[in-house]
Amino acid sequence: MKRVILFRNGSGVDGKVLLVTHSLEEVLAGASQKLGIRATHLYTPQGGLIDDLRLIRDDDILYVSEGEDFVLPVQPCPGVRPPGHVGTSLSLQSVAGPSLTCSGVSSTHDWVTLNVGGRIFTTTRATLVTKEPNSMLAKMFSCEDNHLLPSNRDAHGAYLIDRSYSYFEPLLNFLRNGSLILNHNINPQGVLEEARFFGIESAVPHLEALTCAQDETPDVEPLTRHDVVKALISTHHRDELRFQGVSLKRADLSKLDLRNINFKFADLSHCNLSGANLNGCCLERANLCGANLEGAQLLNVRLLCANLESANLRSCNFEDPAGTRSNCEGVNLRGAVLEGSMLAGVNLRVATLKKANLKNCDLRGAVLAGADLENCDLSGSDLQEANLRGANLKDAAFELMLTPLHMSQTMTCDL
Repeated sequence: MKRVILFRNGSGVDGKVLLVTHSLEEVLAGASQKLGIRATHLYTPQGGLIDDLRLIRDDDILYVSEGEDFVLPVQPCPGVRPPGHVGTSLSLQSVAGPSLTCSGVSSTHDWVTLNVGGRIFTTTRATLVTKEPNSMLAKMFSCEDNHLLPSNRDAHGAYLIDRSYSYFEPLLNFLRNGSLILNHNINPQGVLEEARFFGIESAVPHLEALTCAQDETPDVEPLTRHDVVKALISTHHRDELRFQGVSLKRADLSKLDLRNINFKFADLSHCNLSGANLNGCCLERANLCGANLEGAQLLNVRLLCANLESANLRSCNFEDPAGTRSNCEGVNLRGAVLEGSMLAGVNLRVATLKKANLKNCDLRGAVLAGADLENCDLSGSDLQEANLRGANLKDAAFELMLTPLHMSQTMTCDL
């Protein structure tokens, strides 16, 4: 047994629900009775003629005619994309949604259905457009000339967005009421990444504060300098020392020899590592938010996807005379201070360096392809032979450049 929704040819209002059990003739007979017409043909929303019951699926929306050709619905039914003609461009109404008209003030109260990672969300266009007018969602459903084309839609007409629904839900509520409320099982870091992806900038500072304040091991006291020194003394220099996933939050580890230690996933937020020797360390996905690494040695270090937001890396040395390059791919250095650091040859592909201070840095041969350098200060830095292909250099500062800008690759500026 299937359920279908029937509309009269050329109309998207006053639909009738019909249960289908046996044959196509049964559907036409039921349509005639419910719509008060002599139904002879069934059409899909795209104008396709249905001549076999097997072509009908459950919850399909169909249009019924008395023999005349298919006519576009004057007012589309909710959740159904108006059919367009091949070779013609879609109107703004078909781009922004079937009920998203832009010809009046009331249009901001039209309802929009989103399918985010398999979860259905229903909201108004005003919610998506008003609070964050420069966000991706606002541009998708606004009536401005520079609007973005919305994504494809599922079988029920909901706009498909391939993101995590658990991280999206708090952001949608934030757009609704202006309050950022996270359930206890939601990781603020995940919501922060979604806020940056959708361009919901007003939520970013709150989420950054939650991320830095989050203690992933609240029942365990962070290790201290004494604990680390004790472990260093008791471990043979040929043995591997691992602090993987350990909390060292706010520990004073300044000027210690920490070479080749595995700090993967460790919490080193607001830790003092100034002058420390971190050569060969694995800091992959470690949390170094707000940490002080001024003057640290970082040769051949692995910082893949590590979080160094607002960290101090002034006068750090990443340059290995032997030619081994440190791997900092995908690292988050948003707002970090790297002034005067030696970064020659470092891999910073797709790294986030937004609003970072890179004054007087040695970036010769560095890989910055796809990196976000928006509002980054590169004054006086040496970028000879640096790879800046696809990097976002919007509002980046290059004043007082010591050497001309030479690049082996094409540089794309997102201005």
